[in-house]
Amino acid sequence: MVAVEQYGAGPFGTLQLTQLGAEVIKIENLREGGDVSRHVRRRDETLPEGDSLFYQTFNLGKRSVGLDLKTPEGKEIFHRLTATADAVFNNLRGDTQDRLGLTYDALKSVNPRVVCIHVTAYGRRGSRAAWPGYDYLMQSEAGFLSVTGEPDGPPTRMGLSIVDQAAGVQAALALVSGVHAARRTGIGCDLDVSLFSTAISHLTYLATWHLNTGHVQGREPRSSHPTLTPSQLYRTQDGWLFIMANKEKFWPLLVKALGDPPELQRPDFTTFEGRLANRHELTRLLDGFFMQKPTSYWIECFSGSLPIAPVFNIAQALSSPFAHEMGRIAPVQHGHVPLSVVAPATDINGSPIRQTRAPDYGERTDALLAELGYRENDRARLRAQGIIK
Repeated sequence: MVAVEQYGAGPFGTLQLTQLGAEVIKIENLREGGDVSRHVRRRDETLPEGDSLFYQTFNLGKRSVGLDLKTPEGKEIFHRLTATADAVFNNLRGDTQDRLGLTYDALKSVNPRVVCIHVTAYGRRGSRAAWPGYDYLMQSEAGFLSVTGEPDGPPTRMGLSIVDQAAGVQAALALVSGVHAARRTGIGCDLDVSLFSTAISHLTYLATWHLNTGHVQGREPRSSHPTLTPSQLYRTQDGWLFIMANKEKFWPLLVKALGDPPELQRPDFTTFEGRLANRHELTRLLDGFFMQKPTSYWIECFSGSLPIAPVFNIAQALSSPFAHEMGRIAPVQHGHVPLSVVAPATDINGSPIRQTRAPDYGERTDALLAELGYRENDRARLRAQGIIK
């Protein structure tokens, strides 16, 4: 796969495929000094200039080629790479694909089976094709901020770039499906995924409720489920606990574990409807029980019987014994600097996938061009002319 990609959404999508065995040739814009994410750095980083932990996160295991696609010879190199590829992936602004020749119409003469994946902010058609756009904007316009946080608080975004990452996964799924079809028919296609369409599609049942009943979901207290309770945050002696008793069978288990207190034996607590109608009172009562013991006690108490989780910060989540037991943290050797990253979500035959570092800028340019038949003096000339890195 050839990927003209940068920053988050596109690289996250191709990362999923790289981790599952795909070869991703990352085209980095020579006019901009490579992927902009190379320069997204915290002050406490020790990686050399032109590299960053942010860049490493999204580009593990790829091959980097520095290339100027706006030159005739740069485009020729791109076409030679495309001729042997299953797919061409990009996450550029929606009005640039035609100009750079990244569409199926532009590439079908080079490779009739190539699948062209376009990840844009607002799509390649419509009034916003030329608009720039980012994750937080999509969360904002798609209504995510209106259902996140406490009811009396301001609109609140999710703490992660969830739309970028969801769009990347959606694009990876589309690419695999497109390649499967192209191998069967011999004909490729264009496939479009936008951040905006991804965000709207992730409204799921909230959208269905509104479109069919007019219901407008707002923020619920304690991050509660909108129709089920107890399914929310509760206070403990030393922090917070999230309980999701999302089946009726869990309520009597919860009551029994708390010692069958009479306060919880009320008839109006025996059904979801009754508990929801009295959620404020039920929250007060359950807080009273849970605040008598620390979070760790309740996790042990309900372990395996009631859906329950501690509320961790990032450091606690990454250092949890269970995360390490399941191999969710992976080592990566980066020169003489050992790095740790989050492992892929998919295991193969019961084992986590091994990670390799992200490439240096233009690290594979010479090797890949040599494979395409470019001799050493040809590569030296192209480099001197500013066409390759």
